[in-house]
Amino acid sequence: MLDKYRNKVERIINPIASKIKLEANFLSYLSLLFAIFSGISSYFSYEIRYLLLVSSFFIIINGFLDAIDGEIARIRKKESKKGDFIDHSIDRFSDVFMLGGIAISPWINKIIGIASLSIVLLISYLGTQAQAIGYKRVYSGLLGRADRILILFISLIIQFFVQYKIFGFFLIEWVMLYFIFAGLITIIQRYFEIIKWLEFDK
Repeated sequence: MLDKYRNKVERIINPIASKIKLEANFLSYLSLLFAIFSGISSYFSYEIRYLLLVSSFFIIINGFLDAIDGEIARIRKKESKKGDFIDHSIDRFSDVFMLGGIAISPWINKIIGIASLSIVLLISYLGTQAQAIGYKRVYSGLLGRADRILILFISLIIQFFVQYKIFGFFLIEWVMLYFIFAGLITIIQRYFEIIKWLEFDK
C-alpha cells in the first residue's frame, strides 16, 4: 500500500543517500545484521519486555538501510544485477529473522506465526517471479514490505505499553493475523496482475 509513495520517499532520502560514503551492498548486509538483532530481541521480549522497544528500533533501522542502499546505487550509477540480487536476497533473509523471531516467541500462537511468515514469503516470491519471467518487479498490493516494516515498528512499541490480551490475543498476534488476511489479498492482487500481463504479452 505504501509503495505508491515510493517516489516521494526517494525524494526525501536522496539528500541523505548522497552524503553517505558507504557502499550500497555493505548497507544491505548491515541491514541483515539489524534484522538478526531484531529477531533475537523479539524472541526474548516476553521475559524482558523492554526488548520490544529494542526490536522495534532495529526493525526501523533495517527498513531505513533497505530504502537507502538502492538509492545510493542509483545516485552513483552502480545499479547492477549483483546488487539487485543481494538486495532482494537480504530482504528475504531479514523477513525471516524479524518475523521469525516474533513467530516463535511466547507472544504468538505458533500456527499463526508460521502462517504469517509463510504468506509474507509468498508475497515476495510473486514479486520476484514476475521479474524473472520478464515483467517488472512487482511491489503492488495491500501488504508490501514497507507496510510490514512500519506496522511492526509501531505495533511493538504499543505492545510494550499494552501488555494484556485484547479479545484473547496479544496485539502482536492481531498484527500477525492481519498479515495473514492482508497477505492473502496481496497474493491474489499480484497473481492476477501478473496473469493479466502474461495474457496481454501473447
